[in-house]
Amino acid sequence: MRVTICDVGPRDGLQNEPETLPASVRAELVNRLAKARAPRIEAASFVRPDAVPQMADAEAVVQGIARREGTEYSGLALNAKGYERLAAAGLDRVNFTLAATDSFSRRNANQSREEARVAAADVIARSQLPVTVTISVAFGCPFEGRVDPDVVAALAESLSAADEIVLADTIGVATPRQVRALVERTQAFGVHLHNTRNTGYANASAALEAGAQLFDASCGGLGGCPYAPRATGNIATEDLVYLFEGDGVETGIDLDALVATSEWLESLLGRRLEGYVYRAGPFPARG
Repeated sequence: MRVTICDVGPRDGLQNEPETLPASVRAELVNRLAKARAPRIEAASFVRPDAVPQMADAEAVVQGIARREGTEYSGLALNAKGYERLAAAGLDRVNFTLAATDSFSRRNANQSREEARVAAADVIARSQLPVTVTISVAFGCPFEGRVDPDVVAALAESLSAADEIVLADTIGVATPRQVRALVERTQAFGVHLHNTRNTGYANASAALEAGAQLFDASCGGLGGCPYAPRATGNIATEDLVYLFEGDGVETGIDLDALVATSEWLESLLGRRLEGYVYRAGPFPARG
């Protein structure tokens, strides 16, 4: 069995950091992840810089990428304007993200859930690039609580023309049984999981069993959401690679190079990251 891991560190990983890293440094992170043979990297977010200053200068980040054959470079958009910027920047894939609840949609994208759904459908219809649709807060919303699976299933069905549907546990409240059931019901291609309540890796295993083939993760476990109070990091890419490869699931990623990237990030940010494998080392231990 082989899966695709998308490292979202340059986007979701860095968007919640207190400081804004220069575009050149964010591009260097993308390049290091590509050298680790990450098959897909979410390189930038095409959102308003006044709303998410950590994602400013997305075009400059893309210009700084040293393209590697075998790596697909994607970007995030929340509306038509973001899509147009992304398409002009020259990336390989659109990740159009919309929320499963109206409250989160209005805070995150300044539009209602229905307005976001219509915008997503429009992008799917006219994009020359492959489109991944990510449904955020698919399991729970910080403002509305538990999310009705019927709502998520209907939203996924209405956008089934997308190349991929991804279910996001944006605030890390899901449990394995919930993930398995919703992935099976929606036939989602992938999942985007946070480890806020230490269920992220169990949820990844459940999603794999349910048929998911794409897994978002962030180097070092970086991440969070500016509009989700107390949301902490994504599942760490190196931890997920260690888990999957140990169970015989191929990822194609160089774990040692990935660990080195997280060590570089730790020195850059000046703090210990949330991941475990980059600190403990692969097994058997290096050195």
